[in-house]
Amino acid sequence: MTSPAGDALPVTYDDVARAHLRLAPHAIRTPVMTSSTVDARSGARVFFKCENFQRMGAFKFRGAFNAMAQLSPEEKSRGVVTYSSGNHAQAVALAGRLLGIRATIVMPADAPRVKLAATRGYGAEVIRYDPASASRETIARQLAADRGLTVIPPFDDPRVVAGQGTAAKELFEETGPLDLLLVPCGGGGLLSGCALAAQGLAPQCRVVGVEPAAGDDALRSFRTGSLQRVRNPDTIADGARTESLGTITFALIRAHVADMTSVDDDALLEAMFYLWERMKIIVEPTGALGACALFGGKLEVRGRRVGVLLSGGNVDLVWAARRLLASQPAG
Repeated sequence: MTSPAGDALPVTYDDVARAHLRLAPHAIRTPVMTSSTVDARSGARVFFKCENFQRMGAFKFRGAFNAMAQLSPEEKSRGVVTYSSGNHAQAVALAGRLLGIRATIVMPADAPRVKLAATRGYGAEVIRYDPASASRETIARQLAADRGLTVIPPFDDPRVVAGQGTAAKELFEETGPLDLLLVPCGGGGLLSGCALAAQGLAPQCRVVGVEPAAGDDALRSFRTGSLQRVRNPDTIADGARTESLGTITFALIRAHVADMTSVDDDALLEAMFYLWERMKIIVEPTGALGACALFGGKLEVRGRRVGVLLSGGNVDLVWAARRLLASQPAG
């Protein structure tokens, strides 16, 4: 498979299939849930792939474990470093514990409390930084150079992309072909991997990426055909506060994704609480991006079979309770 520019792409569906075999003894095969209420509201037959029930609470475990399991014995002995606002941090920390690899994580000072605590709980060393004045990638690269660590990027890595795509592979295996698949997008690792799974198992399925409106770099990149950036996007979807797609994920998205859309934070918060109330499942804001696009009428879904990736459930419940109270009408 080649990119629109004619270059060979670094990840294929075969890589996703191999990652699935590698992950099978370690990752949870998360449930696919349905809701008659959601179907009635949308006019579609909707299937939710619940990665909020994955180990460490998000799809990120798939990519982190797949990448770290393929390190050489020498690389494993030296340890790894990554940078993340939370879910990839937890994933690398947990994979490191399972594989016996020391993990160092660069996290922003304003990372959600629940994600910071879980990352430390899995045994990783956490180094915090101020995102307004420092670059997490630069800090991680310096740590790698100083300590001889291997960098495990959160999304722009073929092994990570292949691992993330196993979520959609499982979804298609359970539901059969779908007409549409809605996938949250931050750096594009999940979206790229899911699009590869669709190409391999349901080539007629349109894959659409959904990102927060305040961080719409991927949408703009998709529309213009050139990589766009956004500096420190201010959104409640902390898992999608990436500044840009990676070079690998951008090429894959251009080759395999049908469209991109965005949703604003108010609608995202409403969608998250709707899933809590109606489906009785805890989803974090980033995890609800695809559902928000479905509920908001962003796409024509009536009469179609639609898959929605719920990418994670690591939400700070104190923060969420405050937002819920603030959204209630006075009196």
